[in-house]
Amino acid sequence: MLERFLAGDERALARLISLLEAGDIRGTALLRDARAHKTVQRSHVIGITGAPGAGKSTLTDGLIFACRARGQRVAVLMIDPSSPFTGGAILGDRIRMGKHHADNGVYLRSMATRGALGGLARTVVSTLSALELFGFDVIFLETVGVGQSEVDIASVADHVVVVLTPAGGDAVQAFKAGIMEIADVFCINKADLPGADRLQREIRAAQELGAHDEHTHWAEIVQTVASNTQGITTLLEAIDAHRVWLGEAGITARRLERARFELNQAIQDAARRLLAAREAELLPRLERGELSADDAVRELLYGAPPPVES
Repeated sequence: MLERFLAGDERALARLISLLEAGDIRGTALLRDARAHKTVQRSHVIGITGAPGAGKSTLTDGLIFACRARGQRVAVLMIDPSSPFTGGAILGDRIRMGKHHADNGVYLRSMATRGALGGLARTVVSTLSALELFGFDVIFLETVGVGQSEVDIASVADHVVVVLTPAGGDAVQAFKAGIMEIADVFCINKADLPGADRLQREIRAAQELGAHDEHTHWAEIVQTVASNTQGITTLLEAIDAHRVWLGEAGITARRLERARFELNQAIQDAARRLLAAREAELLPRLERGELSADDAVRELLYGAPPPVES
């Protein structure tokens, strides 16, 4: 399987991602071995995020065509929400991108959140590593439809495109949501609807209020109509401009942030496993007041008993 992956077999790539999603140690081992045999290519990782119905998938579809026109190999990682009741996910975004199924230069993959918060799946960083090792030039990472706090994409992507629509309310309300603070490029999609120019003015005015923030001050605003590809080229050029603005040092800083995010995820997963193994013992003691939550954490992580009070 390692030989097939290194040779560019997409089935081996798909199998590796499935193993990573399942938490199978064979996936981790395969990814480690692949890194030992091949230099990781620094792909352009572009996050596409925004509220449900903003047109993220249609926009991504247009960006795929634009990148392919440049001769770039493209991977798209689409995150779908898992049902809190059944645990299932539709994984339906690929339906909207069916035009690319015969293009060997495009790879589409859907992933379920599996209960993870933040708009991403838990194994998204390791999956990105697999896609970069496979040699894609551009990787689009489309989050679930996000609301007020799902901003993990800022810790993972090199560039973040926040997609808004004129029907989504005023920009001041949107900035209160927090998600607006992560944008490198604001994309006002469905700009053929009334209110697009007003929304752009409001975003610009809100940016000026926070002009002391260098990151927010830079962000470009682009209007698109993804359904007919209007503005797609301009949007891609704005992303390119942001990469130039970041420079090598900026990109490296973002990759270090991605590594921090991956390590935090691994620590949280390990803590969940530790708790699952001992919760039947610890929870009743915690409920009876025999130990505090801090004491329980100390026992889980270090095996140390609670300190004796003098």
